[in-house]
Amino acid sequence: MTRSRKFFYGWVILAICFFTVVAGYVCRNTFSVFYPAIVNEFGWTRGNTALIYSINVLVYGLVAPFAGGLADRFRPRYVLAAGAVLTGVGMALCSLATAQLQFYLLYGVLAAIGLSVAGWVPVATLLTNWFVRRRALVFGVLGAGFGLSLIAAYTTQYVILSLGWRTAYLLIGVFVAVVIPPACVLFIRRTPADKGLFPDGMSAAEAEVRPTYAVDGRPALVAPTTEWTLSLALRARQFWLLFLIWVCTMGLVEQTVISQQVYFYLDAGYSPLTAATFFGAFGVCLAIGNLFGSLSDRHGRERFSYPAFALCLAFTGVLFLMKDSSTPWLPPLFAVGFGISFGVLTCVLNATVADIFHGRHYGRIAGVITLGFAIGGSVSPWLAGYLYDYSGSHMAAYVLVVVALVASFFMYMRVTPPKLRLVHRNSST
Repeated sequence: MTRSRKFFYGWVILAICFFTVVAGYVCRNTFSVFYPAIVNEFGWTRGNTALIYSINVLVYGLVAPFAGGLADRFRPRYVLAAGAVLTGVGMALCSLATAQLQFYLLYGVLAAIGLSVAGWVPVATLLTNWFVRRRALVFGVLGAGFGLSLIAAYTTQYVILSLGWRTAYLLIGVFVAVVIPPACVLFIRRTPADKGLFPDGMSAAEAEVRPTYAVDGRPALVAPTTEWTLSLALRARQFWLLFLIWVCTMGLVEQTVISQQVYFYLDAGYSPLTAATFFGAFGVCLAIGNLFGSLSDRHGRERFSYPAFALCLAFTGVLFLMKDSSTPWLPPLFAVGFGISFGVLTCVLNATVADIFHGRHYGRIAGVITLGFAIGGSVSPWLAGYLYDYSGSHMAAYVLVVVALVASFFMYMRVTPPKLRLVHRNSST
């Protein structure tokens, strides 16, 4: 049997990265259930309490370019392991916090630095070395991990109700700090060459044909002999459009929905466990949507992104109708519909960045684009909480989501006009 027919070790890399994403983002995405518990414990305003989450997102984004650079330059297994330790320690120490400043420093700074170093950008940078033809599949699996991390909200809510939020912080932190680092050190390798392999499990002959991407019908964004650097990317229109899309979609939309969703349901009259159940269902559907979005590898990015934008807008309309618990079908309708459509959208958007800016400097480029997420994501949780404190309603937050989605749709149309298509070139030409 030839080497190309043997088991491809890239699937092991993908599996470890998947579990790293799940565990890491449990730390951030469970804030939605810690949020009401902390408000009730200390009597702080929603705006000031949501600032804990906002600082976390801001620091995460500010560190992302450096985290991407670490993944580009150093051994990823040690980078990811160190990040997981910092994340877990930061979460565990939150169990001792008694003041807002302590939460800002532990959850907002320490855990955020760790999550950025062990999070999406370094993991995606690693996996783009191992997978070329299956980029959307890779981002679909990672996105599914992100979505499944939301399921922990139900278990976390149960622990909070039974043992208190401090115990919940401690358990999550210890798990992440103890379980994830050894797995990364033992199994993660930077490139297929480290295992004597080629990307996607290809044979040496298959690897001679390298994929590049064409936009606007032109032969390629960059000739096969040219490589994207951060300075070159900063002069590209597509980079800045994607940066703004990350501000709007990944920042304003995603983080408003994730940080405030449990409160959406609680304020409509549902119990904490019921609200956490709806939130967990949203996470499952987000995972399903990401996996479905992986089909864009075969059928094209725009065929999935445009309908996903439209469906996200349609299901956001459900929130405007959710006044109280007399319409019990509306929360699961939003959780399922928005979860699946937004999952497809995030998968395609992440794959688009890799399509355009793949190469040795992808980590730095993706890290800077993640700053856009930090700008939108650091503002939206605090803003949504402040607007509720001011108006007593979530309507302004819903409007924010709609406006951000519409803006992102029109910008994405400019990123890939009329389409982004995969073409194959022989490396010798």
